[in-house]
Amino acid sequence: MTDRIKAFLRDRRPEGPCLVIDLEVVRENYLRFERAMPDSRIFYAVKANPAPEILSLLASLGSNFDCASVQEIDMALAAGASADRISFGNTIKKERDVAAAYQRGVRLFAVDCEAEVDKVARQAPGARVFCRILCEGEGAEWALSKKFGCEPEMAIDVLEHAHRAGLTAYGVSFHVGSQQKNPHAWDSALASAADIFRTLFERGIELKMVNLGGGFATRYLEDIPGEATYGEAINGAIRTHFGNRLPETIIEPGRGMVGNAGVIKSEVILISQKAKDDIRWVYLDIGKFNGLAETMDEAIRYPILSEREGDAVPCVLAGPTCDSVDVLYEKKPYPLPITLEIGDELLIAGTGAYTTTYSAVAFNGFPPLASYVI
Repeated sequence: MTDRIKAFLRDRRPEGPCLVIDLEVVRENYLRFERAMPDSRIFYAVKANPAPEILSLLASLGSNFDCASVQEIDMALAAGASADRISFGNTIKKERDVAAAYQRGVRLFAVDCEAEVDKVARQAPGARVFCRILCEGEGAEWALSKKFGCEPEMAIDVLEHAHRAGLTAYGVSFHVGSQQKNPHAWDSALASAADIFRTLFERGIELKMVNLGGGFATRYLEDIPGEATYGEAINGAIRTHFGNRLPETIIEPGRGMVGNAGVIKSEVILISQKAKDDIRWVYLDIGKFNGLAETMDEAIRYPILSEREGDAVPCVLAGPTCDSVDVLYEKKPYPLPITLEIGDELLIAGTGAYTTTYSAVAFNGFPPLASYVI
């Protein structure tokens, strides 16, 4: 919560739930990543928050962009990025979208199977491809499934297939899980990447790049490593596994770039009890369907701020919609002041990433989460 956000909410008094992003925080985060990992190119994960103001700022600072769709590619181009600063990082793409990206000048594509390689070979001849591998996500708040990536041994065949198809087998990528608080989580994945590099080199194919993915954490209720700590651990692991043949590297911060730059203003619309116990139900005007989807399984626990004083009591926190899954925190009730009343405002911090993009268009008629960038 910055003074600029406090002043905006005080002076503007926006109606309804809304997200406020402080661009100065985004700028500071970008510069810290640059200092922590000066040998890695930064590809901002557009999906985290594609606000035009954020993309324009990052483009002006020299950022590259990791895009998951043609629409995100167009957003990055509109923000001032050239096509050579864009990666089509989704491993699941329609063939016509590969063609559209290629027509726009994009030449860097993610793959994780031979069928995806074939799409790229047909529609983006000569492009560079990197293969995503599966890796452990232990230590992450939001561990990733097997939806993306292949076993490291299979990546060798995928990249060799790309080489035979006339593409440039460029490198390997992985993702150690979102909100990864263990800076050493990259080590084993880098060991796998180095093995792939060596095997393909023996077969006459020289890979160039390792995409280290995202996973860089933002602060919620617990302390997290700083960018410098991540950089020291990751750079050390690269040197350990690659020796003197250091690859090009890129990172894809999303949450770590914008998460702590945003605050959501919400309103308490009901406080009730459902049994003769100490648990109060507190209903907000924002929930899972309005931008707080990452409370699913209570994976992300946001800092929630109130101006009320008094002892905190356990509360089940829920959203406003008529869907029974729209409950934010129930397994582990959230402590809120006993003096909290209907109509009070609550500020939900650390919400700059994965909120507006998760907000439904009109479930129950509620509008998408409003966003202000200052």
